[in-house]
Amino acid sequence: MTYGVHRPAGSTEPDEHPPYWAEEDLAGWQLLLTDVGCLTGLTALEVWGIPLPPLPDGCPVFVALAKDDPRPLRAGVHTSRHIRPPAYVVVRGLRVASVAEALTAAARWVGLVDLVAMIDAALHLGLVTMDDLEERSRSRRPGGRALRAALVLVDGDAESLWESLLRLLHVVCDIQVESQWTVYDENGAVIAVADIRLCGTTALHEYDGDEHEKAPRRVKDLRRHRKLDRAGYVRRGYTSGDVIHRAVTILEDADRALGRPHDPTRIRAWHDLLRLSLFTPAGRAAFLDRLPTASPRRRSA
Repeated sequence: MTYGVHRPAGSTEPDEHPPYWAEEDLAGWQLLLTDVGCLTGLTALEVWGIPLPPLPDGCPVFVALAKDDPRPLRAGVHTSRHIRPPAYVVVRGLRVASVAEALTAAARWVGLVDLVAMIDAALHLGLVTMDDLEERSRSRRPGGRALRAALVLVDGDAESLWESLLRLLHVVCDIQVESQWTVYDENGAVIAVADIRLCGTTALHEYDGDEHEKAPRRVKDLRRHRKLDRAGYVRRGYTSGDVIHRAVTILEDADRALGRPHDPTRIRAWHDLLRLSLFTPAGRAAFLDRLPTASPRRRSA
């Protein structure tokens, strides 16, 4: 991996959706840390099981150390020093900062879109509370201001990062929405729980991932759409490409549902945020530029 840090011979990655940082690698990096050092930031969030935005190949391992600890002089690691080292817990043999601490550390480097999506995921998984995050956001440490800005936009009901992005797109474009909107039939039975409903309308906007293209799921979706139509709702599904590359079409659909004139310039606020987001190539490049000690690191196969 790097000078003096090796992976065990024969160790393998999971075949499906491998993590960015293999736990065998992180165990090696941990050997370079003092007893008070721990993994933090994006690295700790992945160990906790929080889904992350797409990371660039040059993304380092993030570790936290005490102020006077020796800094590991290795390519591929980014260290932050603390007068009071963050408390850690041990997860699968790895020392990791708390979720609230890791989110605060990540807030220093990621874009607002990324941070909101990760906070939504952490809240949805029950790994952190708003009280914990609000307490961290009041600190004067790096990342506190960015965390405060993100907390006014979080929701916590989204079931995926892309659902968070779809919701945030609407909010940024001044469209009020309600998450996880439950639709009932005339007998009070639940027809569907939609990702978001545009307030004051019967329009439901949802994120459709790749699983919706599979035949069994497609049959189920069509049946659900017919029930929603009978209940008087209009359901529109969007892909990741729509959210990133064709966001103005989502805005146009929303404007039509709200009965307001379509103003495509409203989408500029969303595009401005995306340019600093890890969900775009430009945002990933900007992320590496913000990291003063980031070194190229090949992602494990």
